Amino acid sequence: MLMHPSRRQSGLTIIEIAITLVILAIVLALGMPSYSAWIQNSQIRTAAETTASALQLARAEALNRNVEVRFQLMTSLTSACVSSTSGNNWIVSVEDPAGKCEKTSPDESPFIIRKQTSADGVGSAEFLASQKEIVFNGLGRITPAPADTITINITNPLGGTCVAQGGGMRCLRIQVMGSGQVRMCDPAVTASTDPRKC
Repeated sequence: MLMHPSRRQSGLTIIEIAITLVILAIVLALGMPSYSAWIQNSQIRTAAETTASALQLARAEALNRNVEVRFQLMTSLTSACVSSTSGNNWIVSVEDPAGKCEKTSPDESPFIIRKQTSADGVGSAEFLASQKEIVFNGLGRITPAPADTITINITNPLGGTCVAQGGGMRCLRIQVMGSGQVRMCDPAVTASTDPRKC
């Protein structure tokens, strides 16, 4: 009589699967807080970069058109919009867009060049500017000339406090000089030789 060797089934047992799942759950639990902080910091970085880009666009358009072009933080992008130092939306336009933020045609007043709502990638990032509007003249300079550097601080309270205040959020600041130069910096950096220092 011919004997066939017994075949062992290959695969994973319930115990092996359970151990794998427990290890995976532990790794995810340990990584989740840092992933959440990364997301919140990314929202700050995105908001700062798009705002700095919008300011540079406003300056470039003022130079190209040889007219005053303004950057304004707005409370919303509806017909009820008003300019605000803490608005989470912004508009680059030739005329004051207050009450006309819903307009889309660049050929009608207020001649909107570009706008962004807070829902466009900036999530829970919040803005606080030293003034409501920044107007560039045909020479690319701020008009009227500011007494001091204009600042826009970008934070994310949903993620916690800024590093400068002992928290974990890497808050950023945009500085606009009277000459029209736009610069992004980090208020938490203190080394005088570091180019990120505000």
